[in-house]
Amino acid sequence: MKRLTWIIMAILAVALAVAGCGGNKPAAPAGKTVVKIGATAVPHAEILQVVKPILDKEGVDLQIVEMSDYVRPNLAVADKELDANFFQHIPYLNKFASERNLQLANVAAVHIEPMGIYSKKIKNINELANGAEVAIPNDPTNGGRALALLAKAGVITLKEGVGVNATVSDITANPKNIKIRELEAPQLPRALDDVAASVINTNYALEAKLVPTKDALVIEQKDSPYVNILVVRKGDENRPEIQKLVKALTSEDVKKFINEKYQGAVVPAF
Repeated sequence: MKRLTWIIMAILAVALAVAGCGGNKPAAPAGKTVVKIGATAVPHAEILQVVKPILDKEGVDLQIVEMSDYVRPNLAVADKELDANFFQHIPYLNKFASERNLQLANVAAVHIEPMGIYSKKIKNINELANGAEVAIPNDPTNGGRALALLAKAGVITLKEGVGVNATVSDITANPKNIKIRELEAPQLPRALDDVAASVINTNYALEAKLVPTKDALVIEQKDSPYVNILVVRKGDENRPEIQKLVKALTSEDVKKFINEKYQGAVVPAF
């Protein structure tokens, strides 16, 4: 009898273990629909925290997953680990999705984060020394954007017509023999101790406690085309809970929060 009891207990233990491993989709609270969204911490996750209580009143449990890189969020949406992500601009999405054949869709334009050139070594971009090292993002869209900003600041000259699609090989004039170091975007603020200047995306600048409107030597104008967007899988654009998220992210509450919190370092795009 004792042996039979142990066998039954073993079977129950295995059954519970199997049940515990099933599925990654979080359980929805009673009466709520879960939307799991990936976002970089600043400002994206901060903005999502503003809409979370709004959505809660409308029956949507917004579960925010903070991510620190520019690769996993799109892959996680494509693999159905996430319902949406909020971290990128349109040129980045288009290039990333095309290269990996991902079926992703832009469903809302939320804000613009002007890219800036920062330094701990100099106070004016004209103070860059001959042979100085400048760090830029190593992903193609942000790298080209950074080179375009350096060109606009007069540091380099780019091949005519390349614009934000530029690569280092498109530099046609480099009067101060600036050395370009390409790094992962999250590393750029930390590189400020080692290089003369870094061209940094605003979300990583804010995470590093930099104030773009005060600390940047040069900053993009507010008419930058790099609007940050809400992204879902193609076919999910009209899901009721996604439409509720779109409405909340483009609400007056969010516009007020962005303007008051970021003081021009982040600009509403709606």
